[in-house]
Amino acid sequence: MSFLQKFRKFAMRGNVVDLAVGIIIGAAFGKIVSSLVANVIMPQLGLLIGGIDFKQFSWVLKPAQGDTPAVVMKYGIFLQNIFDFIIVAFAVFCIIKLINRNASQRGGKTRRAVQTECGRDAAYRDPRSLETTKQRHGAGYNDD
Repeated sequence: MSFLQKFRKFAMRGNVVDLAVGIIIGAAFGKIVSSLVANVIMPQLGLLIGGIDFKQFSWVLKPAQGDTPAVVMKYGIFLQNIFDFIIVAFAVFCIIKLINRNASQRGGKTRRAVQTECGRDAAYRDPRSLETTKQRHGAGYNDD
């Protein structure tokens, strides 16, 4: 099998394609959230505190001298990025809560539910996988 055929086989596996789709959707979602924060939330927040544009918040660390530009710390843009992160994190949290609620309504169990019912070790240990490991590593293998 040639290198190109191996690469194609790898790239077309389900989990690789799913990951690629997730990254593309995540990037697009990030742009939407950034636009929401920059164009909807921050102007309203600035209006509430007196018509201030957060992008212009900055500290001049070293003033401009001759041809040398000023050294400026633009913390307003940083604040805007913090709002971006909070909104993305909240959206992901809501999506995960929705997925977990749908799974519980269908009778599916989350890993946390299995851990609660059976104890931590039961959720992660499958006797069949331990037997397979012993076969691979020899009879003297100890899992403790």
